[in-house]
Amino acid sequence: MTPAPETTETTGPRHSHFIDLSPLRESPAFARLWAGGAISGIGGQMTIVAVGLHIYQITRSTFAVSLVGAFALIPMVIFGLYGGMLADAFDRRIVLFVAAVVAWGSTITLASIAWLGVETVWPFYLLTTLTAVASTVIGGVRSAVPPRLLPRRLLPAASALGGISVGIMVTVGPALAGVLVASVGFAWTYTVDVILFLSAFLGILSLPRLAPEGEVQRPGLESLRYGLAFLRRAPNIRMTFIVDIIAMTFGQPRVLFPAVGALVLGGGAVTVGILTAGGAVGALLSSLFSGRLGGLRWHGRLITRSIVVYGAFIAAFGLVLAVLSLGTFGRVTSSIGHANLVAILVSAVLLAGAGAADNVSSIFRQTMLQTAVPDNMRGRLQGVFTVVVTGGPRIGDIYVGLAVGFGALWLPPLLGGLLIVAALLTLVRIQRGFLRYDAFDPTP
Repeated sequence: MTPAPETTETTGPRHSHFIDLSPLRESPAFARLWAGGAISGIGGQMTIVAVGLHIYQITRSTFAVSLVGAFALIPMVIFGLYGGMLADAFDRRIVLFVAAVVAWGSTITLASIAWLGVETVWPFYLLTTLTAVASTVIGGVRSAVPPRLLPRRLLPAASALGGISVGIMVTVGPALAGVLVASVGFAWTYTVDVILFLSAFLGILSLPRLAPEGEVQRPGLESLRYGLAFLRRAPNIRMTFIVDIIAMTFGQPRVLFPAVGALVLGGGAVTVGILTAGGAVGALLSSLFSGRLGGLRWHGRLITRSIVVYGAFIAAFGLVLAVLSLGTFGRVTSSIGHANLVAILVSAVLLAGAGAADNVSSIFRQTMLQTAVPDNMRGRLQGVFTVVVTGGPRIGDIYVGLAVGFGALWLPPLLGGLLIVAALLTLVRIQRGFLRYDAFDPTP
């Protein structure tokens, strides 16, 4: 299959608000990769939630849950960057396959130790770190593939479809994890992930050959320096990384969910699944109604507004937890089985709003990266991007763990959301060129 040409072709605004499915129709290879990633991602999200619940059950410590992200952070940064260099130097299909084998093997091992009844925490940290490293490589390389399969005019739609897949993953996966953990236990939950992961291989193996184009550099420090030098000359791309780090560091309350489900909202594992799925529902809905986003051109402005809205929703979620913890609201609303149903619903809606705003930002950030960066640099920049989007939440896990130690469960999201809004409004006043980024004339 001949790679799709990179053109500056654009189309007028679509009349429909619903998502543009043209990338799935025009590129069967993209469709298979997308579907395989979505199905396997459901299992991956199940395991993320299950591991958090498993560690919390063993230790009864939110800080211990947050260490999952802390231990994975440095390896993810290193291998995310190295994976990007591999994507620019070798056939991207082969790099994806090797990383997928590593992730699948670590998931099989996780399921095995659960069946054996291991109650020691360190194997969970080790295996989730290995899975996170492999997933970081897969994410970076996979994101560099669509410009080789699709014309430029369809890249915003492809990014929106990515939001659909993430929405499916994080809606179905956590909810299913909560139900499975509560009904059949951890071992079966991990085993389902092992089975679902097989779909990823179908999408990867059916790709055409994706050999590097243009100047090729061997992976190593020189290749990394070359990529970072390009990033220094690319203020718009650099800004997308900075704003996302801020949002993910201060606006990811996920490690609070086990304690919130046990101590504040009630409902235990089921509440954890609902809260985790809330953000994904918002991402899914915003992607379903993303049809006209491809015709918008001022991506810098749209990214800024989206992240400010995201911060506001996270702060509002923290405020709900504060009212429940400090006031009487939690004692007068209807509850069943010690679960505060009204508060759970309000929290899920706020997290859905945050997920929608984050997804809109992600669509435009991903499109900027795919259109403004040349192909021979795309793997390295996607590697940096993947380190940001996967490493940022893990820094956020550490922030939440430390903030809870100094205050209460409501403090990290309330303070973090306000910090996001303040930081974004300050940054765009300093880097005004970002607000002038034009998708019809993309410049890094």
